[in-house]
Amino acid sequence: MIRPMSRVADCKQMHVGGGILNRMGIVCPLGIGVQNAWQALINSKSGITKLTNPEYDKLPCKVAALVPKGNGPDELDIDSYFTKSELRTMCPATPYALIATEEALNDANWKPNNETDKRDTGVAVGIGMIDLIDVCTTYEALKKGYNKVSPYFVPRILTNMAAGQISIKYGLRGPNHSVSTACATGAHAIGDAFRFIRGGETSVMICGGAEACISPLAIAAFCRLRALSTNKNDFPYEASRPFDKDRDGFVMGEGAAILVLEELNHALERKANIYAEVLGYGLSGDATHLTAPSEDGTGAILAMDRAVKDAGIETVEITFINAHATSTPLGDGIELKAIESFMGQHSKNVTVSSTKGAHGHLLGAAGNLEAVFTILAIKESVIPPTLNLHNLDTETSLNFAPNIKKNWNTTSRRVALKNAFGFGGTNACLCFAQYNE
Repeated sequence: MIRPMSRVADCKQMHVGGGILNRMGIVCPLGIGVQNAWQALINSKSGITKLTNPEYDKLPCKVAALVPKGNGPDELDIDSYFTKSELRTMCPATPYALIATEEALNDANWKPNNETDKRDTGVAVGIGMIDLIDVCTTYEALKKGYNKVSPYFVPRILTNMAAGQISIKYGLRGPNHSVSTACATGAHAIGDAFRFIRGGETSVMICGGAEACISPLAIAAFCRLRALSTNKNDFPYEASRPFDKDRDGFVMGEGAAILVLEELNHALERKANIYAEVLGYGLSGDATHLTAPSEDGTGAILAMDRAVKDAGIETVEITFINAHATSTPLGDGIELKAIESFMGQHSKNVTVSSTKGAHGHLLGAAGNLEAVFTILAIKESVIPPTLNLHNLDTETSLNFAPNIKKNWNTTSRRVALKNAFGFGGTNACLCFAQYNE
C-alpha cells in the first residue's frame, strides 16, 4: 500500500515507539534482553571469552564474543524457543533475529491483528555473512549422496531469510526488505526502514540485523586478512580495545538487535512510549579498497555530512558519536580524523565512544546493536564506555569515555550520530535525537 504523500508531508522525522521499559530487542554477547545488555554495558562488563574448542588451537586468534548460552536470566536457552525441526530450517542468525523481534514487538505493544495494520507494517532485517560451517557440512553430505543434502539448505544460506521468517511469523505484509552490506548491514537496514516510512509506504517497520557465523573457518579467514586480535588470547576481556595504542584487530561477535520504527502520528494515536527520533540517514562509498577505508576518511565524512543534512540540523547540535571503531590499527585512527575533520572547532564539545570494547564486532549486526545503545544513551543521559582504552594514540580535541560510563551533560536536546562501515568501502551514518513533544 502506497500512502498519499500528504499524510506524511510534515512528518519527516520518525520515532522509535515502544513500551515502558524495553522498547527494542537484543540477543548479544552482553546478555539476552535490552536491559540485561544495557546494564552490563554501562557497568563496564565484557562479553568476550576464550574459544576453547580444540579446532581453534592452531589458529592465531582464540577469542570471540559469543551469545551466552544457558538457563540464566541473561542467557539464551534456544531450545525453549524453537523445536529441533524449526531450527533445521534456519541459519543460526535467524533464531537470534526472531527472539529479538519478539521482545521488541512485545515491548512496543505492537502485534497487528487486522489486515490493515499487517499491510502497514514492514520488515527490514539483514544478515552480513552466511554460516560457513553450514556450507562445508552440506558439501560433505553431498559426497555421501544427493539425498543427504537438506531441502532447507538454500533457505538457510539466503541473507534475506531472517526478514522473511519475521514477516511470515507475524503476517506482516508491508515492505519486506533485506540488505547485506558487510559490517554496515544493520545501520543500512534501519536507515532504509526510516526512508520507507518517510516516503509514505508504511507506518511501522521492524528493522535491524543478525549475525552468527563464528567458526574455525571464519576465524581463520579473518586472520588471513590480518583483521583479528591475536595478542590477547589469554586475556580475552582485553582483546577488543578501540582507539587504544595497543589495539591489534577486532574480535568477532554474534547476536541480533531489532528496533520498531513508527511514523509520528501513528505512534501518538496509539499512545506509544517514544524514546528517540530518527532524524537523518547518510550513505557513501569509499571507492578505494576491498577491505581498508580511504586514508583521508572521505567516505566517513560524506556519510556523516549526508546524515546531518538529511536531518536538517547543524553539527553544533551533535554532542555524542557512537563510532564504528572496531579496534583495528588502521580503521580507528582514520575514523577519529574523519570525525574531527567533520566537526571542526565543535570537536571539543563532542564525546566519541565505541561499545565494541565490551561486545566485540557483530559484523552485520554491529550497526543496529550499537544504534540501540545510542538510543538508550539518549534516553538515559549516559554515554557508554569504551573498554580497554588506556592510551589514546591520536592527537585530538575530541572527548572520550574510557573504561567507565560518562554523564551526558548538555544544555540542549541530546543528538547523536551512529557510524557503521563495511568491507567494499560501504558507509552508513544514522542521526538520532531526544524526543521532545
